[in-house]
Amino acid sequence: MTTPRKVTSLDVAKRAGVSRSAVSRVFTPGASVSERTAVKVREAANALGYRPNVLARAMLTGKSKIIGLVVAYLDNHFYPTVLELLSEALEREGYHVLVFMAAHGADDIEGIVSQILDYQVDGLVLASVALSSDLAKRCRASGVPVVLFNRKLETEGELAVVSDNRMGGRLAAEHLIALGRTRIGHIAGWEGASTQRDREAGLMEGLRAAGLGLFAREVGDFRLPRAKDATRRMFDTPDRPDAVFVANDYMAFGVMDVLRSELGLSVPEDVALIGFDDVPSAAWPAYALTTIRQDAQAMVTTAVDVLLSEISAAEVSAPAPLPVSLIRRGSA
Repeated sequence: MTTPRKVTSLDVAKRAGVSRSAVSRVFTPGASVSERTAVKVREAANALGYRPNVLARAMLTGKSKIIGLVVAYLDNHFYPTVLELLSEALEREGYHVLVFMAAHGADDIEGIVSQILDYQVDGLVLASVALSSDLAKRCRASGVPVVLFNRKLETEGELAVVSDNRMGGRLAAEHLIALGRTRIGHIAGWEGASTQRDREAGLMEGLRAAGLGLFAREVGDFRLPRAKDATRRMFDTPDRPDAVFVANDYMAFGVMDVLRSELGLSVPEDVALIGFDDVPSAAWPAYALTTIRQDAQAMVTTAVDVLLSEISAAEVSAPAPLPVSLIRRGSA
């Protein structure tokens, strides 16, 4: 069986009785072409099964209409939600999302940068944990606008879309204290991330305001297996915490599983638990996780607005941190 020859714009031009440049204009958004010519070209294209080569057009125009999204991992349920919302928002603006995976702690910066630049992305949303600084610097030097998502670097000219993580940590502390909990532990995420640092800083502010200190601390690195190990270490003592603030929901699910299934503890009677993000599964009855909600839709809307302004060379100011809220469920 032979593979059918790929239909080209020249085939469409011949069938429609127009020039090849006319075919190109029909499939180029915003290009000038008469309605009569456009109808003939689209009819010919449909009859032949022709689809324009977006990447080839990008080489000619310098615009790919592709936005790159760099993420470290998608097992954290917050990021698939963001990816869906981001894709929908950008598609409404005529763009598509191309996902680049950057392993947590990876050192192949050159390889990732090369991939991004090879695809001639028009802009970049950077949600990777470990590579933010170098990736942002290299891509901006190549003329690719960059917006950081759910993290910040504290560097000059940075455009970062973040929630008020510090306030979120404080809300968690205040809620646990209001419940009468005094032995409050913290399972931290990756300590190189601004989200982790700010959430813990807010937690400590809330504890100090009530005359308390942090009772116990372990690091889960935003990873489920490590969060489970951190829980085992934290509770391997007779003097256990009576509450834990976990740096994100994904880890909190693992913490709750260990507390209930391995250690035989009751949530919230023995241990009150608060997460961060409010991913959809936090509301499942099996978890009923009290958490700090990040408004993913507002974050995505802000990121798209900022990025498209950058692409159009408009003057852009760094957005303010977006509000968070406490969502009360059964775990606290």
